[in-house]
Amino acid sequence: MGRRKGQMKALVTGGGGFLGSAIVNMLRERGDEVVSYSRSRHPVLDALGVRQVSGDVADTAALSAAAQGCDIVFHVAAKAGIWGDYAGYHRANVTGTEAVIAACRANGISRLVATGSPSVVFDGRDIEGGDESLPYPDHYEAHYPRTKMLSELLVLKANSSDLATVSLRPHLIWGPGDNHLVPRIIRKARAGRLKRIGDRPCLADTVYVDNAAKAHLLAADRLQSGSRIAGKAYFITNDQPVPLWDMVDMILDAAGLSPVSGRVSPEVARLVGSGCEKLWKLLQLAGEPPMTRFVASELSTAHWFDISAAKRDLGYCPEVSIEEGLRRLREWLPASGLLSEKR
Repeated sequence: MGRRKGQMKALVTGGGGFLGSAIVNMLRERGDEVVSYSRSRHPVLDALGVRQVSGDVADTAALSAAAQGCDIVFHVAAKAGIWGDYAGYHRANVTGTEAVIAACRANGISRLVATGSPSVVFDGRDIEGGDESLPYPDHYEAHYPRTKMLSELLVLKANSSDLATVSLRPHLIWGPGDNHLVPRIIRKARAGRLKRIGDRPCLADTVYVDNAAKAHLLAADRLQSGSRIAGKAYFITNDQPVPLWDMVDMILDAAGLSPVSGRVSPEVARLVGSGCEKLWKLLQLAGEPPMTRFVASELSTAHWFDISAAKRDLGYCPEVSIEEGLRRLREWLPASGLLSEKR
């Protein structure tokens, strides 16, 4: 049977991940056909009637096969985190993006919506009301932002008459189903390893997961060759900047935990981070260091953005407020297993 008028077939890389699954769910809710490309299978996607293909995002041949018959690609898959081998980040975030672009071209796919990151413009200093005119810095203190910058450049340079591309930069995504930010905060707090860095009330943006996913669909519906958004990047936030550590405390409160009480100076945090990085490299220790220079800078500076461009060009308006998102998070957490983990 052919697809109904207006229905599209989308390939979502990382479709089983936190943001990817939210995008998949929204696509299915409006009747679009979806193929998810991830490293492993996810039973929840089977229940949504999603065809799942397992593979490496850097495997061009496998990606091209999965993308056959698709109208659009949402490239969400990436290697996140603050620590690890550069080669691993480059393969997932740069080589993987090259493979996605090649798969689009091999299949005549005309639209590519990529998930970027605001960290690509972070130079360690305050960002207050920053917009898309912010330049890429000359130096990065972590592999993730550097490789996401290289990935974004590939996406934007790939924009052409045959392939329209756009990069969205959602900032600190959170909500029910979160497997990164919220669990990280809760686990560190329960282990007594969470301390405020600095004493300035630095404002920071976040974005609720459903708002971030909706932005991707809005971009997809407006993206075509020569359109206003083609070849551009957009910051995506909840448009509710709050003091960073207040947001951390609100997440902890949703988990029934006490607010962060300890404090260290940014200078001490960076010194500790530098020492941890050297020690982990020298001894080749497993896991990530408890502190790095990048994290020390990120947690002691302001980073909030002017999303006027996303509102104007995408028609984006965050529908779920921080307050409503926290209510939903509070309802989800007891069944998540995070509150019952052994310390």
